[in-house]
Amino acid sequence: MLPDSQQSAARSANMDGKESTPESHSPKAQGASSHPQGTQEEPVPLKSWLAVIGSALGAFMAVLDIQITSSSLRDIQGTLGASVEEGSWISSSYLIAEIVTIPLTGWLSQVFGTRLYVIVNTILFIIFSMLCGTAQDLPSMIMFRAAQGFTGGTLIPMSFSIILSMLPPSKRPVGLAMFSVTAVFAPSIGPAIGGFLTENFGWQSAFYLNLIPGAIMLALLAYSLPKVPMRFDMLKKNDIPGIVFMAIGLSCLTYTLEEGQRKDWLGSEIIQVTTALAIVFMILFVIRELTAKFPLVNLRLLARRNFGIGSFANTALGIALYGAVYLLPLYLGAIQGYNAWQIGQVMIWSGLPQLAIIPFVPKIMTKVDPRFMLSIGLVLFGASCLMNSFMDHNYANDQFILSSVIRALGQPLIMIPLSMLTTAGIEKEQTGSASAMFNMMRNLGGSVGIAIASTLLIQREQFHSFRLTEQLSTTNLGLQQWLTTTAQNLQTKGISLESANAGSLQLLAQKVRTEAYVLAFNDVFLVFSIILFIAAGASLLLKKPQGAGAEGAH
Repeated sequence: MLPDSQQSAARSANMDGKESTPESHSPKAQGASSHPQGTQEEPVPLKSWLAVIGSALGAFMAVLDIQITSSSLRDIQGTLGASVEEGSWISSSYLIAEIVTIPLTGWLSQVFGTRLYVIVNTILFIIFSMLCGTAQDLPSMIMFRAAQGFTGGTLIPMSFSIILSMLPPSKRPVGLAMFSVTAVFAPSIGPAIGGFLTENFGWQSAFYLNLIPGAIMLALLAYSLPKVPMRFDMLKKNDIPGIVFMAIGLSCLTYTLEEGQRKDWLGSEIIQVTTALAIVFMILFVIRELTAKFPLVNLRLLARRNFGIGSFANTALGIALYGAVYLLPLYLGAIQGYNAWQIGQVMIWSGLPQLAIIPFVPKIMTKVDPRFMLSIGLVLFGASCLMNSFMDHNYANDQFILSSVIRALGQPLIMIPLSMLTTAGIEKEQTGSASAMFNMMRNLGGSVGIAIASTLLIQREQFHSFRLTEQLSTTNLGLQQWLTTTAQNLQTKGISLESANAGSLQLLAQKVRTEAYVLAFNDVFLVFSIILFIAAGASLLLKKPQGAGAEGAH
């Protein structure tokens, strides 16, 4: 996938901390590949840094476009004449296409060469982004969003692969710091950017936004990535059954997670079908990848201690990250009646502070064990969710600042050490598989997080509504006084006594439902905090990288 001139840097990814597997080298060989003590690495060429910056910018755009429409979805639905259920495909089509294309990038980038593959997909991503902004009806929007996701999905793992293969271990934390901006900062800032653009320039501008950074990315990558010949011989090493199984299984699984709650889960015939297809084809995919001569992705990497535990922590991060980004705008819109820009102003507190912290993380990693750093980051993120599990119906705007800042402090401490620890010991030839699985797990975790949030929200609202209604009694003097006062206030507006009494009961039911919804939001945030705390504990079981790969962990 990468030119011979960079193979030496890529080989330095073979760290002593990797597990003993058929693909692993012996400990003696590992030691031989490490940089001797006191030996200085060659300086990283400027072109390598430009390639890392350009690819990170592409990944940022791709991740940003997952969430940038969340604040403007109502406006888009209104313009296109789509219902809420139909409009959900605007987000789902992008996410399904992105998740499906991520595992394909390792193989296809070898066939067409990293430079050509990334540049072509970047051009197509920009084109489809522009077409989304010009869409006049729902079918064309869904088609353009799917194409945008299919091309943008390649930019995420390719950025990760370029960092691992073009930077030596000592400089990799800096590259991963850039990548963490795409992984945790982009989802946090997406609703704020989308809300601002929608309120001031219309929802179309959220898609046109990709033009300028896309042009910069193209220039950087065209200049910095070396030309390499295409390897059509790699087409013979295809895994067509694996591709088919993966595409059907992942798309059905993602659709089930995204649409399950709206369609009453297994109460819907289409969800029954997609669930069955997801189970069958994902099982076939696993069997195929473990037995194929040339597997699409090397699932055996999950058996390595660091990669397996790291992938679990990455999935947990995706659950909480995308779940929280889904919950907060929903709460602010439904309970507080905020518009897109007001929602963005609240969300921005969990995003902007990260920019001030991320540049210092690589330096901190030279002083602090990356496992503890990762655990602390997950605990801080979990604490932020825990703080949001004690909300009442007055909780808004300023009340979110502290929890958002704590989250912003924690997230930069997660992605960089998590990426470094998870990929410790990954050989150059396994970079494509590792990058694809690592990034796919986070995105898939995001779908799971949104599914958990939407399902629990409905179920817990019904539970709390029932419990609160049970506590209402006709003998409760305080309740009777409230109903009487409310009815009298309605009468002063010219409403008849009978209508005023009925209106007071309706207002009471509305208050009960609002309180039940707030309690349901609290419950979901509590679940996310527990998931993050479990991941924090699991991260302590990771092995600390040794030798060349641990230079940032001394």
